[in-house]
Amino acid sequence: MTDPISDYLTRLRNAIKANHRIVEIPSSKIKKEITRVLFEKGYILNYKFEDVENRQGNIKIALKYHPVTKTSAIKTLERVSRPGLRRYTGVDSLPRVINGMGVAIVTTSKGVMTEKEARIQNVGGEVLCYIY
Repeated sequence: MTDPISDYLTRLRNAIKANHRIVEIPSSKIKKEITRVLFEKGYILNYKFEDVENRQGNIKIALKYHPVTKTSAIKTLERVSRPGLRRYTGVDSLPRVINGMGVAIVTTSKGVMTEKEARIQNVGGEVLCYIY
């Protein structure tokens, strides 16, 4: 696999389209941080890290749906920076997703965070994905 973050986003996207309640994804440090940001921003219901000895472990994510209309809290997951074309931005040019209604996940020297948090901490970095 050449791009594990794209695989992570694709597994989430496929689980949402199939109306699954829980999706299981192979774990890594960056995926754990992206999951934490998704939980903090209210896009997923809950998550659990399952660590297995001598292996990388899994992330179990409980997806969030509207109780009446059964629509997902996540409408679109879009990968921005790819291994063949990295997208780095400074603090001045951090993107706003749907005029502030969505979230751009950025990896910075101070960790993985949203573009709003990166502006507050005055750091730029690699824009991983857009979520709205």
